[in-house]
Amino acid sequence: MIVNRENLTAVFINLKTTFNKAFDEAPSLWQQTTMLVPSGSGQNDYAWLSRFPKMRKWLGDKVMKALAAFKYTVVNEDWEATVEVDRNDIDDDNIGMYEPQARDAGFSARQLPDEIDADLKNNAFASDCYDGQYFYDDDHPVGEGSASNLGTAALSAATTAAAAASYGAGRLAVMSFTDDEGRPLALIPDLLEVGPALEAMGKLLLENEKLTDESPNPYRGTAKLLVNPRLTSSTQWMLHVTNRPLKPFIYQERKKPVFVEQTNEETDSVFMRKKFRFGAEARAAGGYGLWQMSYGSTGEG
Repeated sequence: MIVNRENLTAVFINLKTTFNKAFDEAPSLWQQTTMLVPSGSGQNDYAWLSRFPKMRKWLGDKVMKALAAFKYTVVNEDWEATVEVDRNDIDDDNIGMYEPQARDAGFSARQLPDEIDADLKNNAFASDCYDGQYFYDDDHPVGEGSASNLGTAALSAATTAAAAASYGAGRLAVMSFTDDEGRPLALIPDLLEVGPALEAMGKLLLENEKLTDESPNPYRGTAKLLVNPRLTSSTQWMLHVTNRPLKPFIYQERKKPVFVEQTNEETDSVFMRKKFRFGAEARAAGGYGLWQMSYGSTGEG
């Protein structure tokens, strides 16, 4: 194939089509626990998270609730995946060898939110959220006191007592959360998230009629199970509230992943090294939402 502008355009249109098809078909998990927040600048301020939205009876003048003195900012980051195309491969009609790379770039671009989401969860026991505490912490300030969304119990379905001390304790904690005025938030957790090592235990807790000791399973059907292969811990587990507009985690998107190409033959990469380029670019970041929407256990207790 003669390398000219017309042929180059056709080659990269084909690679872009392959990229877009793979992007559209790639699976993703992040939407189940994470809310998409558009970003219009280099960063977003989430001070509003200090106000859990809740209606109150209107008696007299409206009560204006000021933002707490928390500052939580998420700065967008640049992301890319780039592939080089040797000009000789276009000359020799070997462009087909790049189609798998275009598919993989599209697949990877679609799963960028999943990567960011998993990083948030893997680090949630040691990373700050909007109130300055770790996202999973035993000392979140609430009104004049504090509340905990952190546990240490290993996920267990051995007996009723063991299940209640692990999964049951997390469920009770979330349903007991209140606002700053002491009013129940009425949250009901509906998704148990685990890594591959806890898949069997999660299924037993949520799907089996009986626990390991043959006693009735009181937690059957109380939540759905999400097995996330990107979670690295073999003991940690999380229980989320996903049936509300706000979710526990944030995927902040400044620029959606897009296909990009460099095909100008006058660039140094082509003139000096006979290399064209294509790939994906995006701008995005992750952050922690309302800690009240999730309970996490280290599973090491």
